[in-house]
Amino acid sequence: MLRKLGMAMALTIASTSPAMADHAALDTLVKAGMAETGTRGIAIAYIDQGKIVSVDSWGVRNAGGDPLTPDTVMYGASLTKAVFGYFVMQLADEGRIDLDRSIADYLPRPLPDYAGPAIENKYARWSDLAGDERWRKLTPRILLNHASGFANFGFAEPDGKLRFHFDPGTRYSYSGDGLILLQFVLEQGFGMDIGVEMRKRIFDKVGATRTGMMWRPDFATNLADGWTIDGKVEPHDERSKPRAAGSLDTTIADMAKIVAAYIRGDGLKPASRADLVRPQLPITTRSQFPNLQPDLPVADRHPGLSAGIGVVTFQGAQGPGSFKGGHNDSTGNTWVCIEKARRCVVILSNDVRAEPLFPRLTRALLGDTGVPWAWEYGDQPWTRP
Repeated sequence: MLRKLGMAMALTIASTSPAMADHAALDTLVKAGMAETGTRGIAIAYIDQGKIVSVDSWGVRNAGGDPLTPDTVMYGASLTKAVFGYFVMQLADEGRIDLDRSIADYLPRPLPDYAGPAIENKYARWSDLAGDERWRKLTPRILLNHASGFANFGFAEPDGKLRFHFDPGTRYSYSGDGLILLQFVLEQGFGMDIGVEMRKRIFDKVGATRTGMMWRPDFATNLADGWTIDGKVEPHDERSKPRAAGSLDTTIADMAKIVAAYIRGDGLKPASRADLVRPQLPITTRSQFPNLQPDLPVADRHPGLSAGIGVVTFQGAQGPGSFKGGHNDSTGNTWVCIEKARRCVVILSNDVRAEPLFPRLTRALLGDTGVPWAWEYGDQPWTRP
């Protein structure tokens, strides 16, 4: 299914990539890729000059064969982190929070003092940090840069306990618990409901009417289930609470609006918009996962790869850009933006088998970008140049 917005789609391709003149060429590429990988559903949005050019969807949303449409609610997964970073930058822009101030200044009590079922059933177990005062070094920027020192999730540690693996702010290592901690700070220190606040500040303002940080019954009218790597159907999870690390439900039509606002910098001062995608901390590992990898020798690192605010920044043939992926057992998502000409591609799939298609689809729409796919997904044939 294709939704055309304002003009017939003409893919604007950099001279470094073979030209694809029209939507028919993209349609052929997507259908061939779906047949090759077994992908059952995929949706793509293309943005140029900060404006939505097209929103497309292919395939089905469930085992019953109902079509995947631009308004089908899909799981955003870790794209949530980039949208949450955009939200936090708005708070910083207004002077409500200082990205470089210790979280200790915002919490009514020391972080390890928050314990008990009401806390631990919703968040990581902050009481595990008792006796380690390094938690006071944590700032909103450090948490959004994935430089907390935590593993991805404390519950996945061998003993199930949250701990620091390095001093906060000294290196990058992906951590969902870091984002969840910042959510906790906003809720405890400011009394915020991030689901409500993100809706007011972002979703409502861009007209993302079928997007939320937790499940809504009206999503069920047009909802995507997912397919795992072995082709099994996984029902859509009805998430009962907002999670900054990954609870977003959205549609490709809505995500196009959100990412277009993001690349334009809607709601932000120019300096704050620039800070979102400013290289802030070098990324020094071979790949994103497993996290807590050792540093590579300088000569072997991915050049120009750094942490931004909730995104990863890179330098490529078209200049600076940023990207964010989203993944679970039955979901594959990505968003890639090139700062020059404010051009972006957003891809959502309710089938994790779609991920090998991402490099070729991104190249078809944006040309050569420099996205380090091998860092994002590991060294596989489809991530090599």
